[in-house]
Amino acid sequence: MSIAAIAHNRFGLGARPDAGAVADPAAWLMAQFDGFAPRPAIITALPDAAAMTVQYRDNLRNLRRLGIGGIPRQPGDPEPPTGPEAQAMAEAEQKARREAFRAAYAGQVRARLALALDSPAPFAERLVHFWSNHFAISTDKLATATMGGPLEFEAIRPNIAGRFGDLLLAVTRHPGMMFYLDQAQSIGPNSLLALAARRRNAPRQPGLNENLAREILELHTLGAGHYSQADVAGLARALTGWSVGGFVRRPLGLDAPAGQFVFQPAWHEPGPVMVAGRRYDQEGEAQARNILADLALHPLTARHLATKLARHFVADVPPPALIDRLAALYLANGGALLPLYQALVAAPEAWAVPLPKFKSPWDWTISAMRALGLKDGPGNGRVAIMLNELGQPVWRPGSPAGWPDAASRWAAPDALLRRVEVAGRLAGLAGGTDPRRLAASVLPGILSAATASAIARAESPGEGLALLLVSPEFLRR
Repeated sequence: MSIAAIAHNRFGLGARPDAGAVADPAAWLMAQFDGFAPRPAIITALPDAAAMTVQYRDNLRNLRRLGIGGIPRQPGDPEPPTGPEAQAMAEAEQKARREAFRAAYAGQVRARLALALDSPAPFAERLVHFWSNHFAISTDKLATATMGGPLEFEAIRPNIAGRFGDLLLAVTRHPGMMFYLDQAQSIGPNSLLALAARRRNAPRQPGLNENLAREILELHTLGAGHYSQADVAGLARALTGWSVGGFVRRPLGLDAPAGQFVFQPAWHEPGPVMVAGRRYDQEGEAQARNILADLALHPLTARHLATKLARHFVADVPPPALIDRLAALYLANGGALLPLYQALVAAPEAWAVPLPKFKSPWDWTISAMRALGLKDGPGNGRVAIMLNELGQPVWRPGSPAGWPDAASRWAAPDALLRRVEVAGRLAGLAGGTDPRRLAASVLPGILSAATASAIARAESPGEGLALLLVSPEFLRR
């Protein structure tokens, strides 16, 4: 089996026909971090989290004003419009706002797609996708309908080659994560704000939300089964006051630019907390920051991350010895991520097992487009539709657990039938490409005699390309 094919397909995003020979695949993979662009022009041209926060805030205000969507009206809101004509105008206005949300999401998806197809650093891009799934949010929620891109572009891309603790902090403070897990309005029960609300017998009392704390412990750091409800409660109390500027208007709140992290001292629960066997006496924002820093370097976090990386790059059931090595290396390097990537690239297990990973719909679609030489273009908006059909819409896993990383989720017969249909559509975009020559180019050392024969017997070049894309060799990496 060609090590160049493993470098392109298992560590990268799939070989391109113009990729050329790679003399030292391992060195080529690690050298990509030197040229990786965290904020390329296609991303900086998009509206950022601040703009998306304003869009979300204004949409909520509009829903309240129009009296639609089930959004509770607040004191001082004008009466909603009445009568058929006013209602029709309200519905038209809200339709325009929905179109604006869809357009923003589509632009973010296209940027992600363009980078996956054209980036000179496909290993780094794969890691962006890996960490985005590790810290998953889902854009099927109104609050995060346009936050999938900003979270990945602003919190994850700049931190994939640093320390995990910095990545964890950046994601936790991002409005995408805060909105998704209802952190922006989490108020300590004994905070100044809560005490003031009780004194005046406010009709809506502020409350504590544990969603973010639970997912940090279960999904982002220690892993399932390695924390208690007391740990969740302690971290949730420490996180009170972590909010988003320009969105929440409450008494005793500090002003901050829209979409920017802001710590609200009057919302924070005072007093020490216990998390994962440690006591934290710090005051204010420092309390949760210290907890996150300790969680990032916890041995259970090291093992959790090592397992997920080994599963993604090596096998659905990763070798225990490799997990042990990666976890030890992570702790020895203070949570630095580059040494982990270097160890994965150097691991014999990553190069010895033939085609152990079944491609997810995203992986398969990107690798198919790269193989066919397709690049960014106006027609690529249809790719989002294809991914919906294949069962993996971008940034929409439906839960904070993200997409499964195992063949059992993606290799069902009905899913394979959908890939056959999409393969035909993708092949139709490739023009007069010779499928026999392309197969040898993008699957060096992997192409079986049976697949080569089937492609050669195809009745047309398009059919041959479709057969290549759904061949056993191409479906795996």
